[in-house]
Amino acid sequence: MGTVHVVGSGLAGLSAAVALGQRGAHVVLHEAAKQAGGRCRSYYDPALGLTIDNGNHLLLSGNTDTLDFLRVIGAPADALTGPDEAVFDFADLRSGERWQLRPNAGRLPWWVLSRGRRVPGTRARDYLAPLGILMAAAGQKDGQGGTIGAHMRCEGPLYERLWHPVLLAALNTDPRESDVGLAAKILRETLGAGGQACRPLVAVEGLSTAFVDPAVRFIEAKGGTIRFGRRLRALGLGRGRVERLDFSDGPTELGPDDSVVLALPPWVASELLPDLPTPRAYRSIVNAHFAVTPKPGSPLFLGVVNGLTEWLFAYPDRYSVTISGADRLLDVPREDLAREIWGEIAQLSNLARELPSWQIVKEKRATFAATPAEAARRARAETAYDNLVLAGDWTATGLPSTIEGAIRSGRTAARALACGATRTRGAA
Repeated sequence: MGTVHVVGSGLAGLSAAVALGQRGAHVVLHEAAKQAGGRCRSYYDPALGLTIDNGNHLLLSGNTDTLDFLRVIGAPADALTGPDEAVFDFADLRSGERWQLRPNAGRLPWWVLSRGRRVPGTRARDYLAPLGILMAAAGQKDGQGGTIGAHMRCEGPLYERLWHPVLLAALNTDPRESDVGLAAKILRETLGAGGQACRPLVAVEGLSTAFVDPAVRFIEAKGGTIRFGRRLRALGLGRGRVERLDFSDGPTELGPDDSVVLALPPWVASELLPDLPTPRAYRSIVNAHFAVTPKPGSPLFLGVVNGLTEWLFAYPDRYSVTISGADRLLDVPREDLAREIWGEIAQLSNLARELPSWQIVKEKRATFAATPAEAARRARAETAYDNLVLAGDWTATGLPSTIEGAIRSGRTAARALACGATRTRGAA
């Protein structure tokens, strides 16, 4: 294997570059922006006077590819913080109720028999509802299993207080219209694997500290090069392979053993490869940040029902809120959103309602729409070109658009290149 050009330094590109560096490949990482991380990074916000992330992310202890990635790159030991067991705090803004969901560690879910561990107002047999999702998805490919709404009752206390917020956060799409196969994959790898797989984890010191900076150091330590400010304009395609990369600052010719990992958003990848199948519909996420130090004892994160707020994060120096499937909020004035969200935080945390310094971040194309139709449009890592593979959370990882999916896609791309090189040597 010659030089591998990884185009795009989001988590998928970083993951591919790290995996290739582990295999001894010479990696050159190209990034259009001035910094790595893509949609998963930290930056200083002057309106707040704080360093924040461009998106709040809740990870789980069952995200094995993510945790292994952090281990490989030598991330700080405290890169992810969370409780010692699977505990999820919730609050209902309408009723004022609060509760904790506490799955037991093992696979046998005896916790549903304990009233103190489950959602108030629910019965143990109510928790059988996701079996319809798992049965519908068994043995079926993405896009062929139908929607969650066709296989699970999407109403009632348990749905409103657990399945809806959890599935909406994971899929960033109304669960009723979301692909049943993607939901089943999430359930199997987390809650279905027992509480030891769903301990919540948050990068309290920032996504760049946890993921991006250690990955960049790892790549450079393995002899890799990172070139910023290089936007890929076109691919020079020859007979069955990529022969040239046309960047904004000039072309890069590829040698006979060189290869490419394209780790770009789907709308950019489809411009470079017009025949490439990619998702076409997207869903938004709104994040809100407030420069107020949380009260001592505040839960690290709090699921909120019957409000605009969905997930409230208590970082050391700020409150942050995430709202998924937020297309309806894109045209709402930012200050109106800030005032409404802060009013809910003040109610939940018994704080003054006067609006503090704030920031609202609207990400219009945060993820692909996790519907059966869009799931069926996801491309595999391998392409029609021998030396070109794809990475990205939008590719056919089996997961929705998540950090785990992005990192898994990069590793898959690296393996695909390695397998292709092995086949080429065998044919020679």
